[in-house]
Amino acid sequence: MIIVQPSNEGDYQQRLTFAELMLEIIEGNEDAIIMMSDEAHFHLNGSVNKQNFRYWAPQNPHEVHERPLHSPKVTVWCAIGKVGVIGPYFFEANGITTTVNSGRYVDMINNFLEPELRSRRINNQNV
Repeated sequence: MIIVQPSNEGDYQQRLTFAELMLEIIEGNEDAIIMMSDEAHFHLNGSVNKQNFRYWAPQNPHEVHERPLHSPKVTVWCAIGKVGVIGPYFFEANGITTTVNSGRYVDMINNFLEPELRSRRINNQNV
């Protein structure tokens, strides 16, 4: 089974509008900093649960990749941008992987990302 997200009629225009807006912001501000970030679940058995993870091959391998439903795993966040690589950050509580929710994400930003940016001398106005 393959899960895909269909493109809707307005998606192309919405993405184009967003890209043009971002270019306008960046070109108008030499101090602008753009960062891309994401998180992934790394299962300790070697598999990676990532929504954007794709297997590209000239042929469809027609293989079934089985993995346990609740295998031990760690959730890792990382960012990359003009300032370099920031992270990894492990979403854990007392050494145990936790679910990423809005509260934990805000905590990560406040307690990990902002101090890291400050240590690189990047002020909050530019982030």
